[in-house]
Amino acid sequence: MKLKHLAGLSLLAPSVAFAAEKPNIVFFIVDDMGWVDSAVAYGEEVYPNNLHFHTPNMQRLASQGVMLTNAYACPVSTPTRTSLITGVNAAHSRITNWTSTMRDTPSDATGGAVAMAQTGVNTDTSGAFERPEWNLNGMSPEEGVENTLYATPLPKLLKGAGYYTIHVGKAHWASAGTPGASPYNMGYLVNVAGTIAGMPRSYQSEDNYGNTPQLWNHLAVQNMTEYYGTGIHLTEALTREALKTLDFPIKQDIPFYLYFAHYATHTPIQRDPRFIQKYLDAGMDEGQARYASMVEGVDKSLGDLLDYLEAKGVADDTIIIFMTDNGGNAENKAKGGVRFMHNLPLRNGKGSVYEGGIRVPLMVKWSGKVAPDTRVNTPVICEDLFPTILGMAGIKSVDVVQEVDGKSLVNLVTKGSQLAAKAARKGEIANQREANTFVVPESVSGIDPERALVFHYPHQWKPYDLVDIDYLSAVRKGDWKLVYRMRTGALELYNLKEDIGEQNNVAAQNPAKVKELAAELSTRLREWNSPMPKLRATGKNIPLPDQL
Repeated sequence: MKLKHLAGLSLLAPSVAFAAEKPNIVFFIVDDMGWVDSAVAYGEEVYPNNLHFHTPNMQRLASQGVMLTNAYACPVSTPTRTSLITGVNAAHSRITNWTSTMRDTPSDATGGAVAMAQTGVNTDTSGAFERPEWNLNGMSPEEGVENTLYATPLPKLLKGAGYYTIHVGKAHWASAGTPGASPYNMGYLVNVAGTIAGMPRSYQSEDNYGNTPQLWNHLAVQNMTEYYGTGIHLTEALTREALKTLDFPIKQDIPFYLYFAHYATHTPIQRDPRFIQKYLDAGMDEGQARYASMVEGVDKSLGDLLDYLEAKGVADDTIIIFMTDNGGNAENKAKGGVRFMHNLPLRNGKGSVYEGGIRVPLMVKWSGKVAPDTRVNTPVICEDLFPTILGMAGIKSVDVVQEVDGKSLVNLVTKGSQLAAKAARKGEIANQREANTFVVPESVSGIDPERALVFHYPHQWKPYDLVDIDYLSAVRKGDWKLVYRMRTGALELYNLKEDIGEQNNVAAQNPAKVKELAAELSTRLREWNSPMPKLRATGKNIPLPDQL
């Protein structure tokens, strides 16, 4: 292995160095929960969708920490999760879609009964494209595994620095039969219910979480037999197990890293019996009520975690990072309500590079370091969490095999939040709208507010054309965002400051900005050798934006 540069970290030597006093770190990640799927209002105002949810513990965490209002993930789960654990942008890692439960089986197959049966994904309806060549087996901590990104995973580095590393819930970094499929191979000392599955077969204990003859397949949640038939929803069962895993490191006074990855709120949309009735009584339809109850179940899990840490006397010594893995699922009929309206004011949802598919909740609580009840608005992206967590752990140098794209957010969440708090005290920030426009300068955060963020989804997510979930790439730079529609060759330009809903394509009025961002996106995709769909007629990749 050779030393690789981590942006935002000072490399001292080609080995791991760490501070004597290391904070505990909890990464609490939710599946498919959108930017407006809570009572925590990340936008300039409280939106109608925020009012659908009862999430007092997410609000509690927001009051204790900093909200990152322009945080981004990938359009679907595996690319986000591999970026978090490697620090590599999905377009660079070539992991651009979710991994299948079977090795060497594309989840974006353009044919093949096996892949179709495993993923539910059909062929490109236009017949024009062949699927891109991507790392369909995900990431691997071992070299030489076909169709994977070989990378040094984050938990391995933390374990090497003395952390007790715990994985609870959804893994989904790699396909079955590859080293990356097992959390133990990634550096975790403890694994609870983490497998190749990207969703549970069932959340219900009456179904044994999918482990029944009628339901069982690769999506059945493993190692939870204690809870079969108890009436305990999977979210609650995982919470109980997560808290159990913390007893040992706390008693032994060992710093811990807990990656707590809920399967909720991914499909199947199934009621959490503890909370569903209040939403039905409020007049929600069955689908909306089921989904809202799942969100509140996750909120209760967060609250139980915060209460546990306080009761054990380690709350002030524990950093909490709260995030989701992509935008909310907007096309799923089981969520009730009106399709594609779930993420408003953001456009569309999961599987799309429009804001509804990639903008996600992100909060950080770090007692004594992060100013409570603050907002920072610098755009950040999921691969930034890799160097950030290493920096939080006091790790100054690392020996990794991958080229890390992310930048440490340590100064942004600490010095940036403190600057925002100072501005509020001086009366320079008087309300939520002003807080959401406050700029943290690069000289304070180490992060350029105008840096380019790249999103790449060269796939058709569903067996039919959903228009906004269909062979798309995008780049955001400052307030501007360019969307490349690969199927049509169209370039769309949006000013997110003025048009967060991406309803007003201003490409025709700003040709110079289109050219600039097309060049920015193309340069990244070209340098990274990013996967691109192929034209079936010629066998060649489709053009990059600067070739149109």
